[in-house]
Amino acid sequence: MPVYLQIILLLVGFVVFVLLAMYAAGWGLRRVCFKILAELEEAGAVKASRAVRLQDERKNFFRVGTGNLRPRAVGLLLKDGLIVKTGDNKYYLDREKVAAMRGKLTRQP
Repeated sequence: MPVYLQIILLLVGFVVFVLLAMYAAGWGLRRVCFKILAELEEAGAVKASRAVRLQDERKNFFRVGTGNLRPRAVGLLLKDGLIVKTGDNKYYLDREKVAAMRGKLTRQP
């Protein structure tokens, strides 16, 4: 096999590997987001007076890696407005936005 073809196949293989790794990381983050939403629903945290504490930052700064997606998922849920942070660092669900999100998920083909 010619060298230039080997290089092209190597590059294509690398791109496919990177895309699969990104997809797997996104799938894991989505799973953690749904787990957090379920925890908040189970705790009944649907208004500020019933808010609960969540782990929203890394326990050990020097532990680098993808092992703990929970802080990243909390940040993503906050950014999307699905959960709300109170002044005393507790969280609760925004029921209307969660219902709208679930409606979008059930309508997708």
